[in-house]
Amino acid sequence: MKMKRYRIATIPGDGIGPEVMSAAVSVLETLAENRNLALEFVELQAGDKTKAETGVALPEETLRGVEQSDACLFAAVGETAKEVILPLRQGLDLYVNLRPAKVYPNVPHVGGDVDLVIVRENTEGLYRMIGDRGPDWGVSMRVITRRASERIARFAFDLARRERRRRVTCVHKANVLDTTCGLFVETCRNVAAAYPEIEYEEMIVDACAMKLILTPGHFDVLVTTNMFGDILSDEAAGLVGGLGMAPSGNIGEKHAIFEPVHGTAPDIAGRGVANPLAMILSAGMMLEWLGERDAAAAIEEAVIKVLRKGETLTPDLGGSARTEEVAAAVQREL
Repeated sequence: MKMKRYRIATIPGDGIGPEVMSAAVSVLETLAENRNLALEFVELQAGDKTKAETGVALPEETLRGVEQSDACLFAAVGETAKEVILPLRQGLDLYVNLRPAKVYPNVPHVGGDVDLVIVRENTEGLYRMIGDRGPDWGVSMRVITRRASERIARFAFDLARRERRRRVTCVHKANVLDTTCGLFVETCRNVAAAYPEIEYEEMIVDACAMKLILTPGHFDVLVTTNMFGDILSDEAAGLVGGLGMAPSGNIGEKHAIFEPVHGTAPDIAGRGVANPLAMILSAGMMLEWLGERDAAAAIEEAVIKVLRKGETLTPDLGGSARTEEVAAAVQREL
């Protein structure tokens, strides 16, 4: 059988980014050794340190490097986040931000049996950064289009069908934001008609935020606009043990970037105690997007085994292990 080859761009970034990226790459290298895979890693620069050194947070060669790769792993950047990840998402048309929230063994959590996915529109809304500012006022424009709403809704329903999930919840604020959320809901409703086997419901965002806490098991797939998805996905991560267990993907038709939801965590950067599991699970999501479903499942299975044993956990999960020790434990399970 011909060996499958993939060029993977990596952007370690700032803070704990290089530490968790190193952990994820080591896991992927071990996985590749045991499977018919060849992974070529190309490290690219972006973030606060890059801006301090070059004057720009996202160099042109980094954007080109991502475009020329099969997929990209992105760790974390600090104050320059809007200068890095937003241009990457919008410039590469990564219209889906996919954020699963799942309870894993031995992870302290408050959410009961949670296994949901938030499908967030990734290119529009307030994050288009269209606005103006005066000394005593500020204006931001919220952009919602039918095209973007339709493709994110279709992605959500296709995911539900593929993963045999039972329900899609459209989250909105159309009772107040009738011109923008009204269009979004109308479009989701029209798309839902083509998927009669999947239950469809609509929920106002503030009610959804409350229900996520009270009855998180109700939810399966949530589809929503950019800022609402950003907020709700962090809430969902809190239900399942925090940002150290929250992977995500930014997905388009041709390109995709996978990243942990957490930031640079400057308070623990350089101490070697950052939880690498969100980064490792993001690498698993990357493999699934590349079509390597068995390899993706192997990574999640190895993570579950490490967690179930409970012998190698970072401090945020109640243990005392170092970042590289967790990565080594996952490698052993692989």
